[in-house]
This record gives sequence, C-alpha cells and structure tokens, in this order.
Amino acid sequence: MLSEPRAGRLAAWGNALIAHMVSPDDAVVAIVGEDAVHRVEGLPGESAPVGLTLALGRLRALGASGLRVALPAPGHPLGLSGPPDFNERALEAEEAVICEGAALGLVPEVYEAGPEGDVHVEVVWHCLPVREAPPADVPSLGEAERELAEALRDATEVLTRLDVAGSGPVAEAAIEAYRARAEQGREVLAPGYPPRAVRVLELAQRVGALVTLASENGHGGAVSASEIAARGEALRPVERVARRAQVAAYNSVVAERGMR
Repeated sequence: MLSEPRAGRLAAWGNALIAHMVSPDDAVVAIVGEDAVHRVEGLPGESAPVGLTLALGRLRALGASGLRVALPAPGHPLGLSGPPDFNERALEAEEAVICEGAALGLVPEVYEAGPEGDVHVEVVWHCLPVREAPPADVPSLGEAERELAEALRDATEVLTRLDVAGSGPVAEAAIEAYRARAEQGREVLAPGYPPRAVRVLELAQRVGALVTLASENGHGGAVSASEIAARGEALRPVERVARRAQVAAYNSVVAERGMR
C-alpha cells in the first residue's frame, strides 16, 4: 500500500468534478497521474472505449451523484454491494469505483508495455451494472481514525517484540521518505474533502506502508515457524484496518452528502 489506488484517484477527483470544484481537464490529469492514458469501456450508449472526460460527463448525465471506492480482498468484500459478477471482477483487480445514483461500477484493467525503466501504462475501466445497496464494511471517518491509531500501536509493539524487519528506524525512515515524496508530488485528496478525511487517509497510508515494509523485508529476527506465524497474525488485521480507513476517507464526501 505504498501507492494510492487508481480507484481512489478516480473517485476523489471525480467527486471534485461532480461538485464543480475542479475543471474536467484538471480532474483527468490528476486521475491519469503517471499513466499514459485511461479509457472507459462498456459505457451505456457507447459502442467503443471513450476517454475519461467524455466518460465522466456521461456518468453524470446517467445520474451519478458521487463516486465511491471499493478495495476488496479475499474474504473481505470491502465497499462492494454486488452483483456477484461485478464483485468477482473487483476482487481480481483489488479495487473498483461505484457510481452512486447510476447503478454502475468501474473496474480497472492495467496494460503495461515497454522496457524496464520506460514502461508505458494504459488503463481500461470496465463499466458494469452494480446493485444499489449499502457498501460492505465501510466505517465512518471517526471509527476509521480510532481503529488506525490502535492498529498502528498494536502492530508496532508486536513486530518490535518479534524483531521483524519493518518495525524499526529503517522502516520509519522509509515511511517518512515516502510521505515526503507524496507531499511534494500530489495532493492527498482532491478539493472538497474535509480535513479529517485527509488526516485519516495519510495515517492509513502510513500504516499500509508499515505493513508492506514488514511483509517485503524478509523475516528479520523471526526465525521460528511460530514467530513467522505470529507476524502474519499481527499484519493481517492491520492491513484490513488500513484498507477500511482508505475507503472511509475516499467515500467521506459521498457519505456526508447522504446524511444531509
């Protein structure tokens, strides 16, 4: 979780566009990011893939009043509401966007080409019907913030006790470097999001970075099978909390609108 999901960028900047807080051109530039191009396939009324500008305008015309993020994982359909076909595709991609008010969802498919160091990335968002129902297991911002604080504390204690790579000063330095790059290179969220959502997303990314570093940096001092198993048990709920918090942050403007 060292990089933001494409679904997050699409939902955040799409919501800013729907709220008339950014121009279509600015929204598309932010959504595409470092990718070469994004297209949308299967949009009602279109027989071929179309660009993001046209797609976002068409979704608004079809009734989309907001965009929600789903970040599902095996056994955890986070942010999804069905039907099963859409859920399966979203689970395979590990992310999706749900169009509030339009009964449509978008699942990304990523294509890469070119030599190492000069990879050309294209993204096709597949537009599919979704069930209009409450999303699965999405907490409020307040709940997410409390869960994150507890998860970060508990995970750090467990990983430090097990002498696991990713729990000490080197990991902290890597996380701080990641945050510095993020602050220099992009806005954490699009215009229109409340400060609390920005705070929750930043903390979720920090917790996610800790999980990623601990997972990828070997076993550290945890040499026994029981210690390795203990590390896995410590990381699984923390990763789940971080994903839940990301979804809560990205979906906060839609959730607040629904409570008015």
